[in-house]
Amino acid sequence: MKRELIFTFCCLLTTLVWSQEYQRTETGIKASIFGKKIDVEVQWFNANSLRVLKMPHGQSVDKKSLSVIARPEKTALKVSTSEDGNIVMKSRLLTVKLDTKTGVLIYETRNGMPLLKELENVKAFIPVNDAGRATYSVYQSFKTDKDEGLYGLGQLQNGQMMQRGIEKYLVQGNTEDVSPVFQSTKGYGVFWDNYAGTMYVDNEEETSFRSDVGDCIDYYFMYGGSADGVIAQIRLLTGSVPMMPLWSYGFMQSKERYKSQDEVVSVVKKYRELGIPLDCIIQDWQYWGSNYLWNAMEFLNYEYRDPKRMIDEVHGLNAHMMISIWSSFGPKTKPFKELEKEGLLMDMATWPESGVEGWPPNFDYPSGVKVYDPYHPKARDIYWNYLNKGIFQLGMDGWWMDSTEPDHFNPKDSDFDRQTYSGSFRSVRNAFPLVTVGGVSDHQRALTRDKRVIILTRSGFLGQQRYGSNVWTGDVGSSWDMFRRQITAGLNFSLTGMPHWNTDLGGFFAGSYNNSLGGGTATKNPMFHELYVRWAQFGVFCPMMRSHGADAPREIFLYGKAGEPVYDALVDAIKLRYSLMPYIYSTSWEVSHRNSTFMRALFMDFLSDPKTWNMGSEYMFGSSFLVAPVLHAQYTPEQAQQILKENEGWGCKAQESDIPLLSVDFTQSKEMELYLPAGSQWYDFWTNEVAEGGQKLKVTTVFNRIPLYVRAGSIVPLGPDVQYVTEKKWDNLAQRKFLVVKF
Repeated sequence: MKRELIFTFCCLLTTLVWSQEYQRTETGIKASIFGKKIDVEVQWFNANSLRVLKMPHGQSVDKKSLSVIARPEKTALKVSTSEDGNIVMKSRLLTVKLDTKTGVLIYETRNGMPLLKELENVKAFIPVNDAGRATYSVYQSFKTDKDEGLYGLGQLQNGQMMQRGIEKYLVQGNTEDVSPVFQSTKGYGVFWDNYAGTMYVDNEEETSFRSDVGDCIDYYFMYGGSADGVIAQIRLLTGSVPMMPLWSYGFMQSKERYKSQDEVVSVVKKYRELGIPLDCIIQDWQYWGSNYLWNAMEFLNYEYRDPKRMIDEVHGLNAHMMISIWSSFGPKTKPFKELEKEGLLMDMATWPESGVEGWPPNFDYPSGVKVYDPYHPKARDIYWNYLNKGIFQLGMDGWWMDSTEPDHFNPKDSDFDRQTYSGSFRSVRNAFPLVTVGGVSDHQRALTRDKRVIILTRSGFLGQQRYGSNVWTGDVGSSWDMFRRQITAGLNFSLTGMPHWNTDLGGFFAGSYNNSLGGGTATKNPMFHELYVRWAQFGVFCPMMRSHGADAPREIFLYGKAGEPVYDALVDAIKLRYSLMPYIYSTSWEVSHRNSTFMRALFMDFLSDPKTWNMGSEYMFGSSFLVAPVLHAQYTPEQAQQILKENEGWGCKAQESDIPLLSVDFTQSKEMELYLPAGSQWYDFWTNEVAEGGQKLKVTTVFNRIPLYVRAGSIVPLGPDVQYVTEKKWDNLAQRKFLVVKF
């Protein structure tokens, strides 16, 4: 009897010890998990979202997020201890349990529906040496249901809609932009707030993140109840989306590259002469001169000897202009010299490697180009001072920030040891685009509110949506396979909460379509014609419609003339974009003010239809349009193009194919299969025929139209026939009503 009493007393004492080992804070709790030798802090930001910090016991970590700008709030929170000694936190919407023996956190809805559970970490903290500083590689695993959909991670080129059953090392690259955030069909999301290279693993045992460097485990759990709800929480934490300028939703023309100011102006004049709508012309690199003057932020090339006149002439034609700027500087530039004096340049191999133009690089004449350290506020100040004085004050409208990963060739460990203002480059590498884009955006807004910020950029990290940023997929190859991959890339990128995204229409490297007639003949190649037209039709339903690429000019007027199928199809796509401009701009308002999303994976609106969960060939554009791009060649062979490593496509510029030009009849109709999601009726936008959802359809396709459906119950405003977005007022818009039909 005495032994039983002692045993019972010890059990009660153990429970008491476990239950008392936490501290209530203003925004949550702190607890020590002695069995695991870790400390845990939970900070509630609101009833939906909370931050979890875990660190080795007794260590103090003061970590400031680069992505999250919100602060924890006093949340109506009930904290108690369960009979088994675990800590239970209840908000209005969530129940979160902390196992005081293992440190495992369990997430449920307030009514007990399971959402997510951590797995017990065996190797949460592995000691590593980061540039002479003792720290850790940090790891957290979760148990997810095998049948739930997981999405996000940024813009990946794996062609997958669901990010399940994969191992992916998340680092910024030319064609892949990463953010370690995923969301689930259960209505929750997780943001792993770490900027080092991070391995994401999803298999039958776990869904996990492991980062190369981190002083602590730091992640956010967000419950929204739906994909839109999760995105709303992401933006509440990391920043809302500002309204973009209206003209930035118009058609943009670019190429690699215009070589004089006269050429730039002549292209705009040609569009106006032909009556093809255009709102922006984009100047690519080398307006500064040689590679030794790389990114001088001045017009030092003689062919641009009067840049103010060029910009004024573009404005006089009722168009706008964007220009390429980089994250690196040539050794003969003023910014280079000032940044070098301040110790704000990073010594790594970057683009361009040679001071002499041409491919392959001539390493006998190294360029000396160096990347700057945008993590340092002084470096961002210097960057903007030269950009403002040399270009912005001339009247430039927008920025094309290229190589914001940045380009990094033949990386060495010592490259990552380099200390930035925010720590070693190794520890913050993935946040490079966030801080460099943010520097330009913040400075422009501080200087003037007369121009809304618009920044086209090649890389992105969570939080960048607050900076007027539109991310594109980099130098992707011009192939049907790569075209198909852009759909899932854009949808998953959008599911991380960043809504502005686009691609080079037609792909960037098009050299494989040049044939024995000589370089540049892709404009006469029907295989490229078909790809370019279908990619342009997809571009109508992206947040930015921008034609750009190398190896083949992209100006519409070089693809035939009025009355010819290729020319007509490209013009029709652009005119469709402008007719939908009131709808697009109202959707932009929804994005900024109601946390909506332009490109919507089908499960976002049709969660009750499981067939939509893994569909990466169709999507909603705004709330009304179901877009089903033609993703396979119907008139010509699908030319296989090798998958290139970053920047390798430059070596293919001069390569020519011996494939003869085909004679193709693009006026013939074809067929394809598509799916109409259940839960709605759907109108064919072109024929006005209505069909019930929840079925596959075999539909007729024609060359100059993209398969397009409208959700029943929608009212779509249609804009006037214009040459630029503000040519005519929107005071008497036509409307198309798509009413629900009773069969």
